[in-house]
Amino acid sequence: MDFELRGKVAIVTASSRGIGRATAEALAAEGARISMCARTEEDVIRAADQIRARTGAEVLAVQADLTRVEDIREFVRRTMDVYGTVNVLVNNAGGPPAGSFDDMSDVEWQAAFELTLLSVVRMVREVRPRMREAGGGAIVNLQSTSVKVPLDNLILSNAIRTGVIGLAKSLSVELARDKIRVNNVLPGAIMTDRQREMLALQSKRTGRTVEEVIRLREANIPLGHLGDPEDVANMIVFLASNRAKYITGVTVQVDGGLAKSLM
Repeated sequence: MDFELRGKVAIVTASSRGIGRATAEALAAEGARISMCARTEEDVIRAADQIRARTGAEVLAVQADLTRVEDIREFVRRTMDVYGTVNVLVNNAGGPPAGSFDDMSDVEWQAAFELTLLSVVRMVREVRPRMREAGGGAIVNLQSTSVKVPLDNLILSNAIRTGVIGLAKSLSVELARDKIRVNNVLPGAIMTDRQREMLALQSKRTGRTVEEVIRLREANIPLGHLGDPEDVANMIVFLASNRAKYITGVTVQVDGGLAKSLM
């Protein structure tokens, strides 16, 4: 299937590893020109080099901290300098730290707000004028199934990620007149570095081995196993493509059936 992404410009944030990295590579494999960022310059350069070698795509690597408005502006400016337009924006950022309500001070709450919600606000603010000039575009926000079923010991994620969903739904209406679609993708138990951290914390908390914790997690997943970053990337590619031209304002989980919510 041709996703009609050849030559399109796709920004993928926090994309040196995990689902962000898999998404950048999947879009590049479809012929998109990629602009990717990460906090650590050498990590994003290495990832860009690898994607370039595997796909032959044009890949721009930029060091940027998504909690800094100056970095976001510079990231988008450099993308425009190199490519001249933006057609796709994939908003991704590392999740807030684990912990319960009593663990979190105002400092942790503010940091989670800056990283998880305000980074999306700022990226959309910078990209929207460029997409409007291009005649439309697609925005996909990478969040978590915690917006449908709150997860134990993730109070920051449970509270703040839902704000992104509300923002996206509102934007899907406001930006429709500019032919800009806005959707959300919710990964479930995907084997990323963050997932490994969560598994290790659960192992320490319960006294079980990591392998035992994984088996218990998999027993609760209807499809019977943890997902790969590519499973999520494939959904993002679809929503970013013209094959999804009549889809906006939706929130789709990629979790092997783990979340039992009706909506």
